[in-house]
This record gives sequence, structure tokens and C-alpha cells, in this order.
Amino acid sequence: MKQKIRVGIIFGGRSAEHEISLLSAKNIVEAIDPKKYAVTLIGIDQSGRWNLKHSADFLLHTDDPTQIVLGTSAAQIGLVPGDTNQALMAVTKQEHTPVLDVVFPILHGPFGEDGTIQGMLKLTGIPFVGAGVLGSAVGMDKDVMKRLLREAGLPVGEFRTLHAEEEINEDELIRELGLPLFVKPANLGSSVGISKVIKKEELAAAIKHAFEFDRKVVLEAHIPGREIECGVLGNNTPRASTLGEIKSRHVFYSYEAKYLDPEGAELIVPAKLPGALTKKIQKLAVRAFQVLECAGMARVDFFVSAKGEVFISEINTIPGFTKISMYPRLWQASGIAYSALVDRLIELALERSQAERSLKTSYE
Repeated sequence: MKQKIRVGIIFGGRSAEHEISLLSAKNIVEAIDPKKYAVTLIGIDQSGRWNLKHSADFLLHTDDPTQIVLGTSAAQIGLVPGDTNQALMAVTKQEHTPVLDVVFPILHGPFGEDGTIQGMLKLTGIPFVGAGVLGSAVGMDKDVMKRLLREAGLPVGEFRTLHAEEEINEDELIRELGLPLFVKPANLGSSVGISKVIKKEELAAAIKHAFEFDRKVVLEAHIPGREIECGVLGNNTPRASTLGEIKSRHVFYSYEAKYLDPEGAELIVPAKLPGALTKKIQKLAVRAFQVLECAGMARVDFFVSAKGEVFISEINTIPGFTKISMYPRLWQASGIAYSALVDRLIELALERSQAERSLKTSYE
């Protein structure tokens, strides 16, 4: 009998997107093939502790996204660099720590999607799903991401970046970006900390709110038009998915619209666009994926103006995997079911790790 692949699913994390990670993990655990994989659940609580979780009660209140929390801990563990056979170590008691062949980090936001966990996993030598340290870091930072895309000649909207303690000239910002505009923490997702500023009087409060989540804030000009999303899958030869469109029923596609209000947005898959425009967006999605040194998976978000102009909004290197998340829906519409998508992502992680291990690590 063929030995099962030992996959660790890491979820939770020290981020404002903690609860979204729990919802994503729940869906991956339900979809993963138990005949093919031996699953180890590793939940990171909001204080940063790593815990082994039992499959029966690893999450509580799963039917309510506002109340979902990690279940009781089986054991606190740590990650040890250098030896993949002993990568997990029990911190408390004599708890058995399984060996892992690959890790699926389903951590959204800082300390999970920004290259930090990817660096730890690189040190252990354990293959992992998704982008590496560089791709994760630049994909997370909206300021750096936009500058790299612009440098590569890809279309991005007008934006300005503010740093903590920087003197702010509201009149200058409005003169450059116009109104309305969006204010966002540079290193966060799921629309956490984002405000749509309609009037000048709202700008100061919006900037203050964004700085509650990050030391760097991005202001973006409003681009009227349609919100289109594209999934990308692969390593050296990535492919683009069918496109999807989001029609928010809120002021914008906010956290509430995405996760709390079941009627908060209409997700249209496939998006109704002309064939030539669809191909253009798919090509731009793959190119953005490559420019930002991504791997495995990403979701690239776009604005399409009434004139058919296309602008890249952002890239998400660990997109949501909840039941209503766009990334798995896009691939389902492209012919890859949820369970098969998880399979393929794990395969890509193992393929990339094998290629990296063939590289020399000493000079002769």
C-alpha cells in the first residue's frame, strides 16, 4: 500500500485576518483526501503559540464567522530548523510530534502571508505550498508590489504611500489622487483597516484607522469600473483561471461584504467580458505573478474601466479558501474541483522543493 503524504496544515496566526484563516483551514480539511494524505493540524493562536490540534475539535463555532475560534490545544509545539525528520518539537510534555512531508500554510496577512512563516519553513527544509520568502513579502506589501509592477510596465492606478510619523498634507493628497479615494494598511488583506474617503473631512480619520494596523499606509485613487479577479496556478509555467467579477452591495467590497454578510456581494463566475479583454487580463495576471516572483498560487485583482482600461489592484499569494472565496470558485469553473486543487497545490510544492534541493549548497 502506498504511503500517505504527511501534510501539515498551519492556520490561525497573529493577524487581523485570524478568523478568515480558520474558515479557510476548515474547508481545506473537509476537502483533502484522507486516503492520500495524513493530516497534521497546527493552529497558531493570536498570541503566536503553535499548537497541535485534534481533527474532531480543532475549531469551535464554525457555523458563525463572527464567533469561530481555535479549539482546545492538544500540545504546544515549536518548529526546529535543520532536520526535516524532527522539525516539530513538543514544548510541553512528552507529546508525539509527527514528521511532515509538506506544509500547507493557510495563514492570511502578517506573520503568515508576508514571508515570515515561509522563511521558517525554508530553514527546516520542509516543502510548502505557495510563494517563497521574496514573492510572499512583496505580494503582501501593497506599496512595494505596486512599484515593482509599475517598473515592469504593468498598469497600476495612481497611489501614494505614507509612513508613521510622516507629516501629512491632506490638500496635496487630494489634489494628486482626487476624491473619492481609498486608504489601506500596506500589509494587510481581507479589506481590514480599509476606508473609502468621500469627503476631505473623512481623510484624517481614515488614515488614523489604517495606521492602527500597519506602520505604512497606501492611498489609492478611485478607479470607477468593474472588479475582476483571476486565479493563477503553477510554478515556472503558471496558468490563468477563468475570470470572476465581484459586485459589492456595500460601499465597497469590505470585510463584512466578503465574510459576514451572505448577501454582501454577488460573485459572477465566469465574468461576462469580451474574449479579447478576458485574454488580456489573464495574460496580465500571469505576468504579475512572474514579476513578483510568486509560485504555486495567487489571485490577481483588477479594475476594468468603462472604456475597457485594465488596472492591477493587487495580488494575494495566499487567497481565501472559504466556501465563498473566489480563488477555488475560479478554478472550479476552470475544471479543477476544490479537492483536486488542493492536490495540485501540494504537488507544486513538492516539485519546487525537489528542484531547489538539486542546487549545490557548497563550493568545490
